[in-house]
Amino acid sequence: MSIINVKELSKIYKTGDVELHALNSVSFSVERGEFVCVMGASGSGKSTMMNILGCLDVPTSGDYELDGVNVKKLNKAELADIRNQKLGFVFQGFNLLPKIDAVENVELPLIYRGVKSSERRKAAINALEKVGLGERLHHKPSQMSGGQQQRVAIARAIVGNAPIILADEPTGNLDTKTTVEIMNIFSGLHDQGITVILVTHEPEIATWSQRVLRFRDGQIISDEAAPKKENLETEARPQ
Repeated sequence: MSIINVKELSKIYKTGDVELHALNSVSFSVERGEFVCVMGASGSGKSTMMNILGCLDVPTSGDYELDGVNVKKLNKAELADIRNQKLGFVFQGFNLLPKIDAVENVELPLIYRGVKSSERRKAAINALEKVGLGERLHHKPSQMSGGQQQRVAIARAIVGNAPIILADEPTGNLDTKTTVEIMNIFSGLHDQGITVILVTHEPEIATWSQRVLRFRDGQIISDEAAPKKENLETEARPQ
């Protein structure tokens, strides 16, 4: 069953008399529990597509159904609600609040949901333990490596049990060894039945997925099974 269904979706940005067609009649679906990579050069439309999938932007025309709900028909409050209930976000730049510790960062989505303090704390600790940070609960971002910060970001994305993770270049700032560690976490989430949609420009990252969507000039130019996974673990070992 499709958890994401995009039909003839277009997005046009207007600046004065100038129109930029960021997306042009894009259609695709993502099955529940799939692991999909989105690839494409800068300006190809992949970021616009991810913003729409994340309910951070709305299409100019066409339809986007998220778990059976037509997103175009939702008001701002309803968009915020479905975003908080259905989606977890992981970004290249981590997007952690620097003045609070790991647990407090992970608790943030649950605060927006109105979850009471004791339940928030328990869920946040559990999420951090799942990503291997049980010993870093009270470290602030400045006290952690890039890989540890990205683990906190993943914990924040999964703390509310969202069925979909949207990840935008999540390994872009990481070295090869840490990249393998982070991709293993995404692979494990996929094994648990979470739908993962990940933007990358690195072909070797795409090999961790099941399927690759390639964008160019606001359109999908290919929708294919992912290439065979390379042994990044071997590459990561010092020579």
